[in-house]
Amino acid sequence: MYPMKALSGYHIMWAMLYFDLPVVTKPEKDAYLEFRNFLLDEGFEMAQFSVYLRNCASKEVAEALIKRVEKALPPEGKVYILSITDKQFESTVRFIKNKRQTPQKNPDQLALF
Repeated sequence: MYPMKALSGYHIMWAMLYFDLPVVTKPEKDAYLEFRNFLLDEGFEMAQFSVYLRNCASKEVAEALIKRVEKALPPEGKVYILSITDKQFESTVRFIKNKRQTPQKNPDQLALF
């Protein structure tokens, strides 16, 4: 049996996806809703309007996720994906209503044997 490798904050990645999609016509609104539902189904959580985050166990998982997003892109608009390490993400400073918030707790890692 292989020894279990501990995941480090330099190995775990975060995918930050942000977008600007048109929502003027009915087909544009439908495309927006379809894309947003796809993101939620893929495990993204909304950080702000048009900004979504997802924790990925590795760079390879993040790259596979990016390929799935690419296949689901709406026909119009702009979509950006920024991948950063867990160590970089933990230095995020958040303010809500002019008050500094404690760092966001990262999701627990699931180990399968």
